Amino acid sequence: MGYLFAVIGGYLVGCSSMAFYLSKLKHVNLSKEGSGNLGASNTTILLGWKAGILVAVHDIVKAVAAVLLAQMMLPNLGHIGAVAGVSCVLGHIFPFYLKFRGGKGFASYFGVALAMDWKFALILAVILIFITLITDYIVCATITAAISIPIYLSFAAHSMPLLMILLIPTVVMLVKHRENYVRIYHGTEVGLRATRRGEHRIK
Repeated sequence: MGYLFAVIGGYLVGCSSMAFYLSKLKHVNLSKEGSGNLGASNTTILLGWKAGILVAVHDIVKAVAAVLLAQMMLPNLGHIGAVAGVSCVLGHIFPFYLKFRGGKGFASYFGVALAMDWKFALILAVILIFITLITDYIVCATITAAISIPIYLSFAAHSMPLLMILLIPTVVMLVKHRENYVRIYHGTEVGLRATRRGEHRIK
C-alpha cells in the first residue's frame, strides 16, 4: 500500500503544470504552438526566458517535493523516493486532465536527481549548460540527463532495482523526443541562439 500511495501521490503532484497555467494566462496554446509540449523549453521559445525559468523551477520543485515527502512519510520502504519521483515525472508527461499530453519530463527528472543526490545534480547541471551552449540544442542536454541520471544514481547506490525504476522515465523521454531528433536532422529544430534573439516567440 505504501508503494501504491507513492505512485498515486507522485503522479498527482507531477500533474501540476505551470506551463498550462501560463498558457491560459497568456492566451497561448502551448500544446499546439512550437514543439507542442507543455514544458520549460517550449515555454521559453514561445513566451520568453522569464516564463521558461518559472516553468522549469516549478517542475523541478514538484519532483523534489515528491521524492522528499515519500522518503519522509515512508522511510522504511526501499527506493520509495525514486518510485514517487518517477511517478511525478510520468504525471508531468501524462497529466490526466490534459488528455495525457504534458511536458517531456526533463526538469522534473532533474528534480528527482536533485532530491536523491544534490551534489551529482549540481555537477550535472553545469555539464548540461555546456552541452546546450556547445550544441545550441536544449534537447541534447535533455538526452544526456535522461541517460546519465539512472546510470549514476543506481551505480552510486549499487542497486539494480533502482536502475530499473529510473529507466522508466528515461525510455519515455527518449521516445517523447523523437520528433526533436528528426527536426535536428532536417535543420528545423529551434536552437538556443534563435530563442535568445526572440525568434519564434509569441508576444
